[in-house]
Amino acid sequence: MLIIPKPIKLITLKFVVLISLAKLVVTQSVNCPCESQSLCRINHFTNHREVTVITEKKSDFKKWTWEGIHNVIHIVDDTESEDEADLMCYTHSKKANYGILGRSIESVLLIILQSLVKFQVDVTDEVREYLRKPTFDNWQWDDPEMLILLRQMYIDLNLVSNLNIEMPILHNWLYEIYRNYNQVPFHNFKHCFMVAQMMYGLIWLIDLPSLLDDIEIFILLTSAICHDLDHPGYNNAYQINAKTELALRYNDISPLENHHCSVAFEVLEKRHCNVMRNLSKDQYKRVREGMIRCILATDMAKHNEILNNFKSCTPSFDFNNKDHKALLLMVLLKIADISNECRPLDVAEPWLECLLQEFFNQSDIEKLEGLPVAPFMDREKVTKSSSQIGFIKFALLPLFEALGQLFPVIEKDIIGPVRNALEYYTDMQRALEEEKKKKDAESSKNGITKSNSQNKVPV
Repeated sequence: MLIIPKPIKLITLKFVVLISLAKLVVTQSVNCPCESQSLCRINHFTNHREVTVITEKKSDFKKWTWEGIHNVIHIVDDTESEDEADLMCYTHSKKANYGILGRSIESVLLIILQSLVKFQVDVTDEVREYLRKPTFDNWQWDDPEMLILLRQMYIDLNLVSNLNIEMPILHNWLYEIYRNYNQVPFHNFKHCFMVAQMMYGLIWLIDLPSLLDDIEIFILLTSAICHDLDHPGYNNAYQINAKTELALRYNDISPLENHHCSVAFEVLEKRHCNVMRNLSKDQYKRVREGMIRCILATDMAKHNEILNNFKSCTPSFDFNNKDHKALLLMVLLKIADISNECRPLDVAEPWLECLLQEFFNQSDIEKLEGLPVAPFMDREKVTKSSSQIGFIKFALLPLFEALGQLFPVIEKDIIGPVRNALEYYTDMQRALEEEKKKKDAESSKNGITKSNSQNKVPV
């Protein structure tokens, strides 16, 4: 029986069937059960792309190897474009190296999703509305579902229609973006999605389409999706101190952010992934300049400079001033990038644990390699509360409040939750300090008692 976890994450039954199929493919591949075990599969595609679910004996399992899935889906429509054919050849060439055995459920789902570039998957109105909320809970969604939701963002912002983005190309691009995020604790595809989702929510909350043009909205959403591409899980300080290839290539100047930009445009250079190929030369130039500017702004080393520049122009902000708007776009991406504390605690706190794990992994390596270790990344010196109090107080709130001066509408949904998070971690830190004092007092008392008893003169 299929159980849809909260919050009503149903996209369509068709997609749920595909998820079930992929999960069963993985199970059958790894566990290799007896011949009589049933297997859920796609029975056939009708002209309306309907999916039915049937059971059959494992004697037909060979149909659900990678080659079988590829062949069944590939023959659904023989009118595919040249670009789709290129993509199919590219995808098919990967099977010799990787195959289906040992793939994660997400990987198998993505194979199916990418092969079904013409398959109609509808997102319900309820989910579309929920997608605009800062309270969105990513932990309830699988990666392939997030890809579908990213696609929906481009549709609902009218970017697909207004910028003439071809749907198969959008699918290909999203899939390639997914492939270029690494399996690291924090800076992974889920983080990419959450930054894009927060950006999407801000766009609707502030009503940015009434203030910015389609190209600027495209820059915001696409930069959010691309902003951490191929992140290795080790920050700029490590890159520079360890003299890595990235640090040498970019002369110690924002090596990661420069790399993210480079990978983003390498993907866009691929013909079957170029969602900008129908833009004019001037539009392409605007997008490229805007994305580079926004992604480079996510380097926290530039935080104070960008914040001060933005605060200085806020009292007389002019939407006809290109420099003002460029600053606004940078600030919006920076806020989306560090927005986890805007979210409910049960969403935000697991993200903090992921971030600390990535920090600890780096500091452990730095200690082994004899490199400098930042105190806020050292597992022996930092706690959840101590890591967040200063960051919220001196980085998040000043930035968020600066945007709030320009758009007061964000006070309730964005700034308020961050203030609540600061209070929560301050209380947590206070409790930890009180507990430490009690333990120190007990230790001291026990030490004195022991010392006195040892110094007693025997009668």
